[in-house]
Amino acid sequence: MTRMYVDAWDPSYGSSFEGGGEDGPASPSSAQVDTDVEVPAAEWAPIDPPRGLDPPDVVFLVDGVRRNDAGLWTEEEDGTSYAGLAASFAAGVVRCDLGRGSAELADARVGRGLFTASPSAQALQTQMVRYEVHRVSGTGEASKLPAAVQPQLTALEIEISSIARGGAGDDLLVVDGPLRNRRQLPRTIGYVKTQQKQYLPAALTAVVTALRPGRRTPVFHLGTVWGGWSWYLRLPGGSGAPWSGIVRVECSPDLTPEQAIELAELSAVTLPRFASSAYKDPRAPQNLVPIAGLERRLRGMLGDARVLHRALTLATARNRA
Repeated sequence: MTRMYVDAWDPSYGSSFEGGGEDGPASPSSAQVDTDVEVPAAEWAPIDPPRGLDPPDVVFLVDGVRRNDAGLWTEEEDGTSYAGLAASFAAGVVRCDLGRGSAELADARVGRGLFTASPSAQALQTQMVRYEVHRVSGTGEASKLPAAVQPQLTALEIEISSIARGGAGDDLLVVDGPLRNRRQLPRTIGYVKTQQKQYLPAALTAVVTALRPGRRTPVFHLGTVWGGWSWYLRLPGGSGAPWSGIVRVECSPDLTPEQAIELAELSAVTLPRFASSAYKDPRAPQNLVPIAGLERRLRGMLGDARVLHRALTLATARNRA
C-alpha cells in the first residue's frame, strides 16, 4: 500500500519572484525578433489609436490563481519514494459590458490535484475536498512539481472562457499573462504586466519609454518557443518613470500581420479603460481593475490554506493506518 506524508515545510515559500518594474526588463532576451512587421525599424515611433475606433461592446478578462497546499512523499511497496504536491487552482472570467458600464463574474471554478510521479498514488479524499491524481513524467523532482500545475490551470481557463463567451461575436478576450498554449482562442490578446526580458535593441527601446498614455509601439514578431505578434502599450496613471505603466501585449502567431495590427489598435482603445489607481492597488496601473477583483474572488474560493493542510495531514494519516 502506498504511504504518504505531509512535509512540514510551508509550501508558500515556493512562490516565484516576479521581476520587472519601473526600472525596466532585467535581462536581454536571446529570441529572434522581427521589428519590420508594421513599419520598418528605422521608422519606429509611438502610434496613436485610430480616430473613430471604439472598443468592443463586451470585453472578457480571464485569470487564474494557484496555491501549493502541501508537499508530500510516498513510500512505495518496493521501498522507493516519490515527491508529491497537493495544489489548488481556480480560474474565472469577468464580463465587462462597456455599453452599460457594468462588470460581472461570468464564471469561476476551482480544481485540486495531487501531482506526483508515483505509479501507485491514488486520489486523496479529505473531509472537505478531493485531490485528483495527475501523474507527472520523469523522476518527479519536488522542485519541478509546481510547474505541473500550470497546464491544468490553463485548461480550466480555456474551458470557462469558451463557455462564458458562447458563440461568435465582436467581443475581446484578455488573458492575464502570456498566451502560450491559449493561442487558438479567437479575438484574444495576452496581457503581460511585468517585463522580465528585454526584446528590443536600445534604439527601439527608446520608443517604448517615450510612449505617452494610450499610445503603443508598432507590432513586432517574437521568435520564442511560443512565438507570436507583440507590441508595447503605456497605460494612464503611471509614476512617470520610463517603464511605469508599460505593458506588453501579444496575440496568436497564427494570425496574419494585418489581423495582429487590428488587435493592437483595438487594445490601445480598450485596455487603458481598465487601468487601476495607485491609491487602490500597489500594482497600479498595470494590474487591471477587473483582474484585481477577480484575483481576490478566486483566492477566496481556494479555501483556507491552514484548514486544508490539516485536512491533508489527517487524510494521509488515515491512508497509512
